[in-house]
Order: sequence, then structure tokens, then C-alpha cells
Amino acid sequence: MLPAEGESNAAVAHFTVAGTETVLPGHYPGFAIFPGVCLVECARQGAQATLPPGAKGAELTAVESTRFTGPVFPGDRVDIAMEWKRTPTGDWQCRAKLTTGRGPAAGVRLRYGLPAAGRVAA
Repeated sequence: MLPAEGESNAAVAHFTVAGTETVLPGHYPGFAIFPGVCLVECARQGAQATLPPGAKGAELTAVESTRFTGPVFPGDRVDIAMEWKRTPTGDWQCRAKLTTGRGPAAGVRLRYGLPAAGRVAA
């Protein structure tokens, strides 16, 4: 995971779906496709690894939305572009866009909150 150049609250990550993923055989048998819930988990892992400086120690509090827009197949490289912003309530929101070489695959919006002692009044 790398911070995007010139943007302190943006980050990128990528992964390649291995043909040996244990979730593939049971998801649409005979037609291997990477499950959407696994894309959400990959976005969560990317977000957790790239928390902005003010969000260190924050924990996932909600998956606010997901939208699956294209299939992800074994062998696909998935790029995740993440943008972070502070919400008026003091939480952090991560908007992740997942793409493959064919185009958009998913959009995921995650909310992170600091433990009560670490919250800043809005």
C-alpha cells in the first residue's frame, strides 16, 4: 500500500486473485468468480493499512455501502484507490474504488471511529 503522490488522505493498494483461492470452487460452481464479500474484505484490509495520521488507532464501525459493478476472475489484478475524509462527527470515512483491467469492479464505503478517549469534538 502506498500513499498517492501529493494527496495526504489518498492511498492505493493492489492484489491479484490466485486461481487457488479457497472461495472460488463453491461460488458459482463451474464459473469461477471472486465473491463480492471478499472484495469488501480486501478494501477493509487496504483501508486498515493506510489509515491517515489523524485516524491511527481507529476501528471499523460500519460498512456504509457497497456496489458491485463488474466481475473479478482468477488471475485478475485488482487495484484499490482509497480516499479518506473526516466526517462532521469526528469519524473517518474511506471511499474505495476497486478496478480490474476490464474496468470498475466495486465501490465500498467504510466508516472508522476512534475509541471514545481518542475522539475530537467536531
